[in-house]
Amino acid sequence: MHFVIAITPLNPLRAEASHRAEMVNQMLFGETAQVTGVSDDFYRVKTTFDNYEGWIQKSQTLDVTKKFFRKKVKGISTENRNILFNNEPMLLPAGAPVLDTNNIEHIPLKYGRVPLNTGLTRNSQNIISISKSFLNAPYIWGGRSMFGIDCSGFTQQVFRMLNVFLPRDAYKQSEEGEVIGFLPEVQCGDLAFFDNAEGRITHVGILLNDKQIVHASGKVRIDKIDTEGIINVETCVRTHHLRIIKRITY
Repeated sequence: MHFVIAITPLNPLRAEASHRAEMVNQMLFGETAQVTGVSDDFYRVKTTFDNYEGWIQKSQTLDVTKKFFRKKVKGISTENRNILFNNEPMLLPAGAPVLDTNNIEHIPLKYGRVPLNTGLTRNSQNIISISKSFLNAPYIWGGRSMFGIDCSGFTQQVFRMLNVFLPRDAYKQSEEGEVIGFLPEVQCGDLAFFDNAEGRITHVGILLNDKQIVHASGKVRIDKIDTEGIINVETCVRTHHLRIIKRITY
């Protein structure tokens, strides 16, 4: 079996083996994957963290042994921080894993003081703090960082920092947890899902309370919510139709 690790801060996973192909996800520095195919300058991979498949540029990865592939993760970075990789400065994005090692296949790695999610509890204070740290990050389809993120990437990364795993896509996330029947019953951290005209779930956000939601739409923003859906606080236009509210209980 062939394993790789991402060695630049943000690494596009594309739908096809082409630089022009749609970006469907990203691998962050230190994330690993199993190679399932090869095409010219690209590997087809299945990511370790969320089992997502796509094509990544070979030069943005490094081959690792099965032993290294099983290296433990100390935690998840909760802030963007500068580190040293191969004795050169590099930005480690918030949400990236911090590995329990000082080298990657003999290439020196120094994290320095990176704040980790170790010990963080899923309470209202931490949910609000972590969610707000992404505010104004631009919406980018397939993105998973403060430099560009999509709606389900945002919820996945916030919950990852709170030691909770969520699937990558909104419709998959909607299959998790317990249904909350009425908006006045929500708690901070409940997930709200929204559908399109065909009834397909296409959007997700994190409820701060029964009147506010933080979500990635154009940018990561806080908007109003009612029983029908999201209302943009700047334009007063309804932008998303509420389908279901779920509480992640694990």
